[in-house]
Amino acid sequence: MLTNAQGLPLVPQIELPENVKDLQIGKDGTITATVAGETDPVELGQLTLVNFVNPAGLEAIGGNLYRETAASGEAVEGVPGEDALGQLEQGSLEGSNVQVVEEMVDMITVQRAYEMNAKMVSAADDMLKFVTQSM
Repeated sequence: MLTNAQGLPLVPQIELPENVKDLQIGKDGTITATVAGETDPVELGQLTLVNFVNPAGLEAIGGNLYRETAASGEAVEGVPGEDALGQLEQGSLEGSNVQVVEEMVDMITVQRAYEMNAKMVSAADDMLKFVTQSM
């Protein structure tokens, strides 16, 4: 049976035959396997994707799992690559184009600039107090 990283079965459940040599996932979610002793791959099933009217309304329940809520709307299930659903890419990780180290350095730089500006405002306030008290 195909499972996610936490060992939970995928929906729809897809059973794997014994002695699987090679497993392929097509861009459209079609799962095929080559079994030892066979030359032709066997189609085992098809993965589906779901979309929500308001994905931000999903409830995070941990472990990269989410639960449908009234705010998210009902799940709209479909075939990958159709109806504005993304395609699947076997063996790939999500590419967010974010360089974590670079973003952390940028964040520290911005934080230091903010601290310097706050100190400048405080120093200007102290000088203004001194001037007004001296008069």
